[in-house]
Amino acid sequence: MSLIQSSPLLRSALVLDAAACAGLGLILATTAGPLAAPLGLPAEFLRGAGLVLLPCAALIAWFASRRVLPRLAVYAVIGVNLLWIADSIAILLMGWFAPTGLGIAFVLAQAAAVAIVTELEVIGFKRSGAAALSGEAASLR
Repeated sequence: MSLIQSSPLLRSALVLDAAACAGLGLILATTAGPLAAPLGLPAEFLRGAGLVLLPCAALIAWFASRRVLPRLAVYAVIGVNLLWIADSIAILLMGWFAPTGLGIAFVLAQAAAVAIVTELEVIGFKRSGAAALSGEAASLR
C-alpha cells in the first residue's frame, strides 16, 4: 500500500470538504420539502443527496484527522468530487429535472464550491510526501 504524509494544505482541504459535506447534507436531508419548490428539484432527490453526503462527511473528516493516508484514499476523495461536479452539470444539461433559476444557481454554486475544494485537495496532495513505513504509518495515524 502506497502511503503519503499529508501536507497541512491537504489536511485543511479535507477538513473544509468534510464540513461542507456535513453542512449541505444536513440542510438537504432536513429541509428537502421546503426547498423543493423554490429550487424546482424533487424533495426525494434533495433528501437523498443530503443523506449520501453525511457518511461521506464522516469519512472525509476521519481522513483529515490522519497524518498518514493511503494514496488511494486521496484519489478516491478527489475522484468522487469530480463525479459530483460532472453529475451536477448533467442535472442541468440532461433535462432530468426542471430547476428554477434559483435551482440552477444552487446547482452551479455548489458545483463550483466542490471544484474549488477539489483543486485545494489536488494541490495539497502534490505537496504531500511519501510516508516511511514506521509504526505510525503502519497504523495510519
